[in-house]
Amino acid sequence: MLNHPEGENKMGVMPVNRLLLNMAIPIMISMMVQAFYNVVDSYFVSKISLDPQISQNALNAVSLAFPVQNLMIAVGVGTAVGVNALLARSLGQGDREKVNRTAVNGVFLMALSCLVFVVLGLTCSRLFYAVQTDIPGIIDYGTDYLTICCGASMGLFYAVLMERLLQATGRTFYTMIAQAVGALTNIILDPILIFGLGPFPRMEVTGAALATVIGQFLGCGVSVFFNTTRNPDIKMSFKGFRPHPPTIKAIYSVGLPSIAMQSIGSVMVFGMNQILIAFTDTATAVFGVYFKLQSFFFMPVFGLNNGMVPIVAYNYGARKPDRIVKTIKLAVMYATILMLIGLAVFQIFPGQLLDIFQSEGDITGDLLDIGIPALRLISISFLLAGFDVVATAVFQALGHGVLSLTVSVVRQMAVLLPVAYILSHIFGLRAAWLSFPVSELISAVLCAVFMLRVYRREILPLRA
Repeated sequence: MLNHPEGENKMGVMPVNRLLLNMAIPIMISMMVQAFYNVVDSYFVSKISLDPQISQNALNAVSLAFPVQNLMIAVGVGTAVGVNALLARSLGQGDREKVNRTAVNGVFLMALSCLVFVVLGLTCSRLFYAVQTDIPGIIDYGTDYLTICCGASMGLFYAVLMERLLQATGRTFYTMIAQAVGALTNIILDPILIFGLGPFPRMEVTGAALATVIGQFLGCGVSVFFNTTRNPDIKMSFKGFRPHPPTIKAIYSVGLPSIAMQSIGSVMVFGMNQILIAFTDTATAVFGVYFKLQSFFFMPVFGLNNGMVPIVAYNYGARKPDRIVKTIKLAVMYATILMLIGLAVFQIFPGQLLDIFQSEGDITGDLLDIGIPALRLISISFLLAGFDVVATAVFQALGHGVLSLTVSVVRQMAVLLPVAYILSHIFGLRAAWLSFPVSELISAVLCAVFMLRVYRREILPLRA
């Protein structure tokens, strides 16, 4: 069901609730699979040795790599969001030449982004760990892991771009297949390469990194195949290609704020790790575990956003304000429901969730003692997180990336880190986790103000 019988893309004519679910559910499913493989990755790493210290060093090494991995994803996804928004808007305007020009310039920008991280990964991985800890086991494991993840990041960058091209043209089912192939490959290879099953040598953390990048390359290959054989809305040709500055500027007018917004998450995680490791390295392991677990609820919301953004952008280009408003309302409702389920799970089952990552040789229970109150306090923020996440995506879809960036700065840096530092130094480690609900509350107020502003400036004029 690629196009409506009358010739218009389904994003302009299909009933909105059905369209949103049609666009978002395949992405949400693939995001859930990715969330699962993130947990599987850490699960196997936490079982590397019967010696709990060795296993915790391995888990910490993977957890501390998160800011860099998140930064790569931020650059890739941010650029792809810019491509997605411009491409969907051009489709709504019926400008096929602009659609194709946007796609090929996106491919060029991803090549430059990938090159930067390859160089940084091959030269700076050990330094990145050395400035955070002096524990040799964490530094050695982490250097091996990060060098591979950055050095072979081409699969990640192009998988993200090709999946967004499918999303921008309404072909989210193919996105689901591509992401599922990558994630399932990672899940299958993790125990084989980490523990050395069958003919494969035992590679421990290095095996986890290799499983990750192999899955990314396979997922990328599948999405390239679908774009070239199942996506007639885009005809990429690089014959006589030269970078097109106006297109690149338009991509980054949305993409750069998105990159900055997601990069702030890396800064936040790095900052929180520095606050937490001053108490105990187990606290950083708990924080890393939290990020793996929360992805089961945030990733579907991000998938919902990925389905929503092209609908909003397309109908903005096609001047259909009622469809824009209804899409936003439904997205907020579904996101809030998902986050309320997450809140219930974290409040009722924190011990069982943490047990997944407990080393078999660890009889002290430190992970549980620190982690149970942490999960319960952090998850209070889920009450408002659904609205905040959807609102920032709406700002991006309508070309107001700076508003998204402002919310993210407030949410993850300007409030969260200072509050965490102050509370932890006055009341101790446990109080640091309260910084999450505090920052989410302030962000929700800001999102509401910005949403009203965007409605008045962008959507109301379309009714005229």
